[in-house]
Amino acid sequence: MQDVYRETRFRQSEAPEAWPERFVIITAWPPLGASWSEERIRAAEAQLSASLADMDCWMHRLTGYSPATGHAEPGWAVDTGVTHGVELGRQFLQDAIFLVEDDLLWVVDCDEDAAMTCIGRFRERLDPLPGQS
Repeated sequence: MQDVYRETRFRQSEAPEAWPERFVIITAWPPLGASWSEERIRAAEAQLSASLADMDCWMHRLTGYSPATGHAEPGWAVDTGVTHGVELGRQFLQDAIFLVEDDLLWVVDCDEDAAMTCIGRFRERLDPLPGQS
């Protein structure tokens, strides 16, 4: 697992009424080391959003970011299981997704073994957007 995942924090513009006990966090941005055009990123984001909307489940917009580099990727918290989350991650060419279960935050590799590493408490890594409190 890449160390950058261990430092990831999340921003949200507004909190949902309630968080599910278990959900995954996924983006459609280029995996680490890859470079995509803005057009490709927008197309992947639109496809991911449409795929999630078709699932007809709880979704919440989040942005994962690195406090060290400032790199940020908009993504979705989605009420689905880890197996389906990894499948989505693979479909959208992700190296890993995040799993939140009972407030524990896990990084789940999207490779064949889907190794999971606990990196702390989700709510301790959840921040408002800059300028909001």
